[in-house]
Amino acid sequence: MASTLSMPFRHLVIRRLGVGGASFQNHPRTWSVVTSAALRFSFSHRLHPLSSMSTPEASANPHPSAPTKIVKVVVKGRVQGVFYRNWTIENATQLGLKGWVRNRRDGSVEALFSGDPDSVQEMEQRCRRGPPDAVVTGFSVVPCNDDPGTGFQRKPTV
Repeated sequence: MASTLSMPFRHLVIRRLGVGGASFQNHPRTWSVVTSAALRFSFSHRLHPLSSMSTPEASANPHPSAPTKIVKVVVKGRVQGVFYRNWTIENATQLGLKGWVRNRRDGSVEALFSGDPDSVQEMEQRCRRGPPDAVVTGFSVVPCNDDPGTGFQRKPTV
């Protein structure tokens, strides 16, 4: 039954269970290892189609908004010319984040991440390491209220 979960839902379950890697997500036999945990997760977070009619609270707010964390990060070191922006776009998209990334004239990379707090925190950790050829020597994170836009995109250098 777990193999019938949609791919976006699989990513969510895998992220919540603390396991990951592209190879894990694409191998049904490995995926079945977490079947019981995934099903527990799916049933505890799934709404029945008529559940919005069952309680006054549910009908008052059929789509409760999930908490969103927005941060701006600046990464310093050898982070330009090493695929850092493309790597950031791939990782942010994989985590379901909105925002942008851009080079700065001082040689650093700046990015804005918006989304589920756990996903934003995971992206912060990934950015501290960066892609294989990057050497991160400085990293700062500040909360912000900027509009992340829709999706994740590359912005021009500033």
